[in-house]
Amino acid sequence: MKRIVTGLILASTIVTAGCNTTANSRNLADAKVSGQDLAQQVCSICHGADGNSTNPTFPKLAGQQSVYLVGQLKEFRSHDRSDPAGYQYMWGIARHLTDKQITELAAYFSARKNIPGPSRNPELEAEGKQIFTHGIAAQGTPACATCHGPEGAGNGIFPRIAGQHADYIERQLGVFKNTGDRPDGAMMKAVAHKITPAEAKAVAAYLATL
Repeated sequence: MKRIVTGLILASTIVTAGCNTTANSRNLADAKVSGQDLAQQVCSICHGADGNSTNPTFPKLAGQQSVYLVGQLKEFRSHDRSDPAGYQYMWGIARHLTDKQITELAAYFSARKNIPGPSRNPELEAEGKQIFTHGIAAQGTPACATCHGPEGAGNGIFPRIAGQHADYIERQLGVFKNTGDRPDGAMMKAVAHKITPAEAKAVAAYLATL
């Protein structure tokens, strides 16, 4: 119950900040507001107007696969995705979104250019590149590139992970490995099962710069 209340409070705060015209509205309960308007006036608060968030609590959406974004927004709307940050920030916001708005939001952010982070630890990033490209044969961990592509750009339901915040990637690997909060990620749960925190940190460091 606490999860739902927290999300609804956040959504209500944004809704009540709405303007009077549809073109300049933050009213999340108004189906007439376009996805682009919501992206620029609501989602931008956390994810940035261009989808390149500066706070690793909030993932970068720029250049993300539109099919993946649609799927995740619907998961938030239905409360099927329940990782802590997900329900805290997204359940309330997504609850009134229409399919049309979701499609428009996904199209908006997928068309933005992802800006990767700078290299901070070349040695760690090199270790992460090895895992990303070749996996970890000794423990049966496949290469990330197998599904996410050689450049990490993703494909359809497989998300773009290149240029994502390292902290966010580490957290999500932990969610997949240790919880059932993302039921759509059954494949990732199997992949992340044997990955150690150090290995997750390395691959995340590499992907942030990719």
